[in-house]
Amino acid sequence: MAEAIARYDAADVIQPSSAGIDPLGSVADLTKEILARNGYSANGLTSDPLTHAAYEAADIIINMTGKPWGDDFAGHTKVEDWIVEDPYGTDPGTYQRVLESIKRRVNQLAAALREKRQHGMSAK
Repeated sequence: MAEAIARYDAADVIQPSSAGIDPLGSVADLTKEILARNGYSANGLTSDPLTHAAYEAADIIINMTGKPWGDDFAGHTKVEDWIVEDPYGTDPGTYQRVLESIKRRVNQLAAALREKRQHGMSAK
């Protein structure tokens, strides 16, 4: 959900890419349905594992698993933890609530990045 939301709401400051520590392997149908109901496209969304190369290439990693990162990504210097309920296997209302929570967090991050960009430009 976060990738789809960021693509639409924050494309000017975020180049999103989703990956998981323990990915399902597919995007749940209810995820796609809730995204569509809220005006977001699920096209191109995948359920892929987080690789070391992807970690290294990222400026920031948003951890929404609620789980420790483990030894492969020791140091966590790029990690921001978001406590997000996993809606998988629940009802549409839970998916909607989770989408709204993620949307708030994505928009907060985007606003902070825009502010940082603006301050960086004005400092030059």
